Amino acid sequence: MTSLKTALPLVAAMSLAAPAWSQTDPSDWEAVTAAAEGQTVYWHAWGGSTATNDFIAWIGDKVAEEHGVTLEHVKLSDTGDAVTRVLSEKQAGADEDGAVDLIWINGPNFAAMKEAELLFGPFAEALPNWQYVDVDGKTVQTDFTVSTDGYEAPWAMAQVVFMHDTADLEAPLPSAESILEWAQANPGRFTYPQPPDFLGTTFLKQTLIELTDDNEILSKPESEADFQAVTAPLWDYLDALTPVLWRQGQAYPSTGPAQLQLMADEEIDLAISFSPGEASTAIANNQLQPSVRTFVLEDGTLGNASFVAIPYNSGSKEGAMVVANALMSPEAQLRAQDPDILGYGTVLSMEKLPEADRAAFEALDLGVATLSPAELGTVQPEPHPSWMTRIGQEWIERYGVVQ
Repeated sequence: MTSLKTALPLVAAMSLAAPAWSQTDPSDWEAVTAAAEGQTVYWHAWGGSTATNDFIAWIGDKVAEEHGVTLEHVKLSDTGDAVTRVLSEKQAGADEDGAVDLIWINGPNFAAMKEAELLFGPFAEALPNWQYVDVDGKTVQTDFTVSTDGYEAPWAMAQVVFMHDTADLEAPLPSAESILEWAQANPGRFTYPQPPDFLGTTFLKQTLIELTDDNEILSKPESEADFQAVTAPLWDYLDALTPVLWRQGQAYPSTGPAQLQLMADEEIDLAISFSPGEASTAIANNQLQPSVRTFVLEDGTLGNASFVAIPYNSGSKEGAMVVANALMSPEAQLRAQDPDILGYGTVLSMEKLPEADRAAFEALDLGVATLSPAELGTVQPEPHPSWMTRIGQEWIERYGVVQ
């Protein structure tokens, strides 16, 4: 099978391929739901979190009961595996009834598939629950600076927070520089997931945003910038940080959940998360100590939306649209934001919701470790997806280790 490393350039090279097509007009919801009944949707989604897997199973029960759609969660460790699968089918001429019906996607994978016209759509903004989406206050129509144009539907908001055990690290740290100073004073008590893990690469991007003097350059493809000059402060920072990381930077947790387990085992006192409610959920599940809290940096932290997209050759496009619409429903969004369930941020606008749904959100206890929307402060936009790919590759060359 073609690896992701080689798949993305090949996807880009196929940008002149025939456009995607539709069996059913997404705006004709009655026709969509009629065609969806009896379909099976294979949702290729990250499967590394029990809480997330349980939520996806709940969505499956919901669409089965309401629309007769069967949802199968194909658990991934790397979204690139699903991208590669669709690309391989395209190369083989398998343009109908492909293996992938829905992908949890964003960033470079979305940009590459959209450019190569390997996605079905546009569909997202025609779905009934789009009327509740916060298009003015949240980054739901761009994905790492790339316009979504209705080819992917948002279902969760994420923002970087840092989890700290107040028993050992009482006060929040205001900047990347202060994190380095604290780590040097407390060697072995901080780490981050190993890139190219998504959360590990997020730490690199967050730190680069903190250290660069020109964030505007990060909104453009890295090929248009002097990569070495822009990223030099990041590598200087990591050169200083790595020796004082957990296990002296000779090993890293492979994933976010593995990093969380280190905190649960009290091996580290500081960890990064892309879910403001993750710490509260872990405390509620007795996974983390009750003394854990979260903070953001003074200049703000990175934020983005999680999306789902439908490959051009799905044989269950209508069922996939039903699932995407269910994910944006007030009921599902409220459940996803509940820290006892998932603790994800909502993509919906409270002002657009019916009064009963708005009241339900207002009554939701976000948990002892979750910052309020005001406390989360400024959301820093994602860099262009090419930066994520390049700094991940550069990190592996400089600091990569074998687990």
